Amino acid sequence: MPTVLITGAARGLGLEFTRQYAAKGWRVHACARKPEALAGLKGDIHPHKLEVTDHKAVKALAAELATEAIDVLICNAGVAGSAAGTLGQIDASAWRETFEVNTLAPLVMAEAFVPHVARSAGKKLVAISSVLGSITNSNGGMYAYRASKAALNMEWRSLSLDTAGQGLICVALHPGWVQTDMGGSGAPLTIAQSVPSMVKVIDGLKPGDNGRFISYDGSGIPW
Repeated sequence: MPTVLITGAARGLGLEFTRQYAAKGWRVHACARKPEALAGLKGDIHPHKLEVTDHKAVKALAAELATEAIDVLICNAGVAGSAAGTLGQIDASAWRETFEVNTLAPLVMAEAFVPHVARSAGKKLVAISSVLGSITNSNGGMYAYRASKAALNMEWRSLSLDTAGQGLICVALHPGWVQTDMGGSGAPLTIAQSVPSMVKVIDGLKPGDNGRFISYDGSGIPW
């Protein structure tokens, strides 16, 4: 049975990832600050209470799952960082929180779970990034969020090189502009449109995709 581990699994994209993989018959390790929100979902779902910025808790979970082979690790948890996003209103504490969640936490997760992914058949490490982290495509604003995702992209690119000898496939994945709490009701995509498309892209990842920045529709995004 293939296995996936998802962070930020109790709402939005993470919750739908949990539903989608459970419906496919996968074992799902669903990590969230409030895992009780997953009650009632059908499938082989294993909820874990996890604050991704608690690095000791991340390492403890990795130890708890030491015998597991994880085919796909999806680092999905994130924050908007809107309180630190406007020139003239830069808030250092909000920046630190944004980077703690969006940039440092995924790398700590990856570091802790590389052995679990390396022993699997799937060998996929996926970071949910954003086109807003593309330096090429930037049109200004949203400083903290853009910077945190650009940094996430760089670390995932480095991760792809540092783990290539283990056969891992590391990809930064843009979900599109989606109608979530973060994306807002005016976004053009629904969660039900974005997540199945991302699952299809993840299913189709090949070794040649290692180190890429990809959109939910499978197209490449410039760094």
